[in-house]
Amino acid sequence: MSLFDPQALGSLRRGRFRYLPVVPGRMEFAEAVRQEILREPPQLVAVELPATLEDAYGRSVQRLPELSIIIYDSDAGDEAVYVPVEATDPFVEALRSAGELGIPSAFLDPDLSDKPHVEDVYPDTYAATRIGLQKYVESFRMQPRESGDTLLIHAEGAAWKLQGCDPEAEILVVISLNLLDPLLEAMEQPQTQPLRKSARRNVRALNLHPDSLAEILTDAPFVQAAYEARRGSTLPEAQAPQTTRRNAQGWSIVENSPFDPKFKALEGWTRRELNRQQINLSIFAAAEQVHERKTGERLSHWQRRLWARYARNLALTQNQLLPPLFDMIVAAQSIVDDNFAWEFWQVGGWYPFQKTETDLQTVEVSGEQMWVDRRQMRLRRRTQRPKGRPKPVGLKGKKGERFPGEWKSQWKNTGICSYPPEDIVIEDFGVFLKKKGKSILSDEQTRVEPFSTSLRDGIDLRETLRNWHNGKKIYVRENQRVSGEVGAVVLIFDEERDDRYPYCITWLGEHQN
Repeated sequence: MSLFDPQALGSLRRGRFRYLPVVPGRMEFAEAVRQEILREPPQLVAVELPATLEDAYGRSVQRLPELSIIIYDSDAGDEAVYVPVEATDPFVEALRSAGELGIPSAFLDPDLSDKPHVEDVYPDTYAATRIGLQKYVESFRMQPRESGDTLLIHAEGAAWKLQGCDPEAEILVVISLNLLDPLLEAMEQPQTQPLRKSARRNVRALNLHPDSLAEILTDAPFVQAAYEARRGSTLPEAQAPQTTRRNAQGWSIVENSPFDPKFKALEGWTRRELNRQQINLSIFAAAEQVHERKTGERLSHWQRRLWARYARNLALTQNQLLPPLFDMIVAAQSIVDDNFAWEFWQVGGWYPFQKTETDLQTVEVSGEQMWVDRRQMRLRRRTQRPKGRPKPVGLKGKKGERFPGEWKSQWKNTGICSYPPEDIVIEDFGVFLKKKGKSILSDEQTRVEPFSTSLRDGIDLRETLRNWHNGKKIYVRENQRVSGEVGAVVLIFDEERDDRYPYCITWLGEHQN
């Protein structure tokens, strides 16, 4: 299914120029650009990228699906600016598809600022897959917007470059959505060459370290990996991960798992139409399998439902339809635990095509070096170990068998159920309860009276002190012992209300005593 309707593109065609408005760095528009180039290949592809970075972009596009980063000095000269070259960026995809078909390309941006594109706020691009690109673009263009000086200067510079292209070539113009209308207006009249930079200083194309991808990319690395899988890139061989399990004797055994959930989730997108919502669910499913394999804990259906609801609410607070990777990790931490959030981070930030040893220098860029739009969270992973409680001093440990099968040999298989060591402890507790019950009954029949002629069974100090202010009398007590023995013992733990205890438990002893 194509996001671009060929008939709808008639309103964006001006003579030999065919305009494709896109949102920078978003997978839905990268897929749409590729479909449009393959549907009707142009004679020239023009993209809104700085001409000063043309060589660096060309080198980076040739390396795809390995991702690169372009670094150059800022205007102030005291810091560097980096631009990731992402697989799901529609401008990168336009250069990549054009190169595969042998179509020349042109860079339109006049390069008047540190960043390649003029920033703007766009609706969630997932809406384009549900309502179509035409309605998405029309809804954006219908909203009243102010055209600032920076936007007009970029539009005039791009128009001057377009007007200087091959006058007979059919040109496909891939332009940012916020620059579309200013560019159409600027193309109505001749433009002069803008005062732009002739070159950038210290422009370098470097290889990104795999650990840096999740922190600096616009789309999550797994989303870009799914895009590459759907595009036809060859997946690397899956390495069987190591799993730790315990055998019957309690020993830890490390073994290789038959498959990697991340590779299995990624292989499914080689034959499916790209859908960001389904990709997010694939990340969740793979993280759940890895979490269960490592911890032995299985998620419940209510946890999956609450995770989806919480992640959706986080997205709505940012006026988005689907949550980004960060919000999904926050939901995973809040609904399950930090261990599951960590696995979610590992799966969402996984990009199997990236390598550390390449023909370019590998650089690691962390989120701590970013000062704009940065959010942090702390994950405290717990070590998997048996739960324990403090043991009082002097308490003996659990009694074990002197030899294997000792307890089973004492089981004659003639009763309902029997476990001799526990039977003895339970019966001893029953004897204690009988003695305690007889003692309580004896205390209830004890008589206390003022001392007259006999001390009876002794002085009752408590009663004497309680009545000392009434004449300083001495009280004595007489114990009335209960005759006979206690029979059956009934334990009542709580008052029966609302039929909370629908069944009774009978305590039976079956040992030789």
